Amino acid sequence: MSNNEASIKSILFALLANLGIAITKTIAAVITGSGAMLAESIHSYADCGNQGLLFLGLRATKKKPDLEHPLGYGKEIYFWSFIVALILFSMGGLFSIYEGIHKIHLHEGLKNPIIAIVVLLISMILEASSLYGCLTQINKLKHNVSLWTWYKNSRKSELVVVLGEDIAALLGLSFALIAVVLAMVTGNPVFDACGSIAIGTLLVIISIFLAVKVKSLLIGQSADDETRTQIKMVLEARPEIERIFNLITLQLGPHIMVAVKAKMKKVDSVSQLIQNINTCEAELRKENSEIRWIFFEPDMKE
Repeated sequence: MSNNEASIKSILFALLANLGIAITKTIAAVITGSGAMLAESIHSYADCGNQGLLFLGLRATKKKPDLEHPLGYGKEIYFWSFIVALILFSMGGLFSIYEGIHKIHLHEGLKNPIIAIVVLLISMILEASSLYGCLTQINKLKHNVSLWTWYKNSRKSELVVVLGEDIAALLGLSFALIAVVLAMVTGNPVFDACGSIAIGTLLVIISIFLAVKVKSLLIGQSADDETRTQIKMVLEARPEIERIFNLITLQLGPHIMVAVKAKMKKVDSVSQLIQNINTCEAELRKENSEIRWIFFEPDMKE
């Protein structure tokens, strides 16, 4: 399975789950008057929009390079991933906090809290399914490393964002469920309002983590350590190369740019030197299909 296929499947799982959950939560929020439920419904609608933006970003990465964008549009997925993190921060986090504070001042009790509890339980099942689908796709790509290690090293911003959203959604639903149950048992609506504030705080924290992660990719980050090591090993094994002076990689969405400065083996003609360089480039592309651009500089010293 290609990386893009894994991303598309993860986004689709999340979109379908969030759309059904958002509609259900909205109905329940209107019936029960729950602030935590309203915060959760807004969060789910924002997530649906976020998945749409990620689809837009993935589609943009397929556009061909042109004169103004000679290295293509691969990094556009990072832009939309960053926008998603901002939406999660504002529409999700800040709105939920505002709604919670607003509910504290109103002191409105819950109506039909059983409905809210049933909806939250169903939503947790759907969100857990979405998270499971995302983790299944990630496991196909992370090569037996821990999830945290994959998160730190991954260059797949869309998968990182979907994972963060799914985790935030499942934890947010748990907070909302606890808040509604406490409000129902005690008769104190403040618990419901506090649940909304807790959900908002959670979303703000996760959105900041996502924004920091995507920012590194947005401003220009190398390929991951495993890929760089693989590229270096391929080049060092080539008989055409005597010594590698410098190796630079740049992750451009689903594609990679490689720049190499190396001392080549002595040959009798310039045409043979060019042929040797072309052979090295062909071997790199053969080993890693994500490598789109290669800039090779033969030199005698660093």
